[in-house]
Amino acid sequence: MPELPEVETMRRGIAHLAGLRITSVAFPRHTVRPISLQPAAESMQERLTGRTIATVHRFGKRVAIELDPHDQAGRSWLVIEPRMTGLLLVADPPTQAHLRMSLGLDSQQHPRLLFWDRRGLGTIRLLDEQGLAAACGPDRLGPDGLDVTGDALRERLKKSRRAVKVALLDQQAVAGIGNIYAAEILFAAGIDPRVPCSRLTVARWEQIATAARSILAEAVRLEGSTITDETYKTADNRSGQFQLQHRVYGREGTPCRQCGMAIRRIVQTQRATFFCPQCQWHPRR
Repeated sequence: MPELPEVETMRRGIAHLAGLRITSVAFPRHTVRPISLQPAAESMQERLTGRTIATVHRFGKRVAIELDPHDQAGRSWLVIEPRMTGLLLVADPPTQAHLRMSLGLDSQQHPRLLFWDRRGLGTIRLLDEQGLAAACGPDRLGPDGLDVTGDALRERLKKSRRAVKVALLDQQAVAGIGNIYAAEILFAAGIDPRVPCSRLTVARWEQIATAARSILAEAVRLEGSTITDETYKTADNRSGQFQLQHRVYGREGTPCRQCGMAIRRIVQTQRATFFCPQCQWHPRR
């Protein structure tokens, strides 16, 4: 579930760890589904122990912890993708059974950084500069959702016959937008999620980009959305607040707050889409 606002909140929640040295690395073994590690746990433990956290970045839906050079090694990045249920925490985890990584730090005030993942779909990769470019560079990720422009969206998607909501989930088109925020962005832009990209004008693309920047920035300010399963938490174990601002997502059958018509739910590429059939423009209407 974590999308750009949630992952940016995670990044901000651990940014204060910059300057601390990693004193220990553990990957607890459980009976639950293991997560993807690259390289293997033993190699990662050896290569991480003793390294210092330089700074913390975000690339789309990934957090990248930059590490200072060590011995003969150059800069490297610990890239964590939370995917559906992953959390980066400086507080106690929700359960011990789903704790996937624990980094000990040389600080009494901030003694550890944890990665917890209930479903085990997240990934942890230790990458050099070339690996980071391959995983998070412009050939892999489009412009960030907080900065995207109408021209950039149109250039990438104007010829696509995909429904616009489906296209916004393409990380090569725009990085960071997922199912929740695609629905909210299209409602704010007043565009039906089923409209083919090829039918959108320059002005419509600009509406989408403007809505994306605004919605995502507000969601970051409110520290993301903690929805019904309440899995997502901030790094210090608090719920996000943007779910209180949702206009369409998860509101099937309830009145639209603008026009009063019932919010509809449809399925697109096996994902639920929510929209207002009155407020969101479609060329057939």
